[in-house]
Amino acid sequence: MTKPLAGIKVVEVAMWAFVPSAGGVLSDMGADVVKVEPHGGDPIRALNTSGSSGAHGFTPSFEAYNRGKRSIALDLKAEGAADVLDRLLEDADVFLTSLLPAARRAMRIDVDDIQARHPNVIYALGSGHGAFGPEAEQGGYDFISFWGRAGVSSGVTPKEVSYPLPMPSGAFGDCTSGAMLAGGVAAAIAHRAMTGKAMVVDVSLLAGGMWAMQSHITSAVLQGVPELPKRSRETTFNPLVGTYRTCDDRFVTLCMLQSQSYWPGLCAAMGRPDLVNDPRFDTAENRLANVRECVSTLDDIFAARTLEEWKVVLGRQEGQWGTVEKAGELQHDPQVQSNRYIQEVDYGDGRALKMVSVPMQFDRQALQARPAPSLGADSDAVLDELGYTEDEIIDLRVAGVIY
Repeated sequence: MTKPLAGIKVVEVAMWAFVPSAGGVLSDMGADVVKVEPHGGDPIRALNTSGSSGAHGFTPSFEAYNRGKRSIALDLKAEGAADVLDRLLEDADVFLTSLLPAARRAMRIDVDDIQARHPNVIYALGSGHGAFGPEAEQGGYDFISFWGRAGVSSGVTPKEVSYPLPMPSGAFGDCTSGAMLAGGVAAAIAHRAMTGKAMVVDVSLLAGGMWAMQSHITSAVLQGVPELPKRSRETTFNPLVGTYRTCDDRFVTLCMLQSQSYWPGLCAAMGRPDLVNDPRFDTAENRLANVRECVSTLDDIFAARTLEEWKVVLGRQEGQWGTVEKAGELQHDPQVQSNRYIQEVDYGDGRALKMVSVPMQFDRQALQARPAPSLGADSDAVLDELGYTEDEIIDLRVAGVIY
């Protein structure tokens, strides 16, 4: 298939996960993403938060967010490095960065600098808290700015838990916000094609988290409260929206928002037609009035069968339901396999890594992921494309400009 961003060139000066994950999406969409790294490399190359760093020669976080890119190891603080970067940007479409404002100004790669020298280049920036305000100069991490500051952690933490819950996965907020940044870049590319004007795109981790929490935030503001009241699963508004444990210690989720429409069918499928007209549960109002008893009754029913048995039972009725899966099991999910939501990426050296596909598909096909580059793997090739001679490349290496 022809990838939608084939022919687009992106120069990325970014580290860690947020902005590089946006570059990874753009790469899978077909863009030529040249990752400019310091001589020590993007620090996420050595990050170990899950115990799997270095396993089979992989650092999963780096591989996932830097898929398909080319790497040039360029010390942007070295004399002569600015010339190399400018030549990289001469035919580029997008400049993608996560550097803080002070560092960008010192290197003369801030918005005004790049726009003055390369007016056709879209400037895409990922920040912690936005371009304005008292914290505009400060950085951010998704655990702080997305998960904590934007109210996500507080929103998902039950009232009986004494500490806010941690993120469910590393770079959870980074990946979410990175996909938003990639979407903004794609929109800016379309805008430039129609108007000839290169825009500045800015997505912050704080804004990304607030976008994800917008229903909660809007409702809290509307009601004039710091936070919406938290209800336990035993005091839910609707017992048909919740999670229930099976006898093999797995879980099924129900999300039957129109509970009165699905209650009779669910009861019949469960083998409990007597509950349909039970005066405690026969209407949505009565189920709410007797919510603890209704949840307890459903708890007992679901605890009597295995997850596999419940898949069969729930498949006999029309209400919406699902299963709670574990991360390592998703590779075996038939729906995941059918849509290539996980794909095996061949590194060409006897190694392969299963990666999650970017969520966008085009022409009904998953976008093919490619391996992430080793540090500086493409330095010579990229410089050759820019017109540097072999002797000039050697001189740059000797001078410590490139690695």
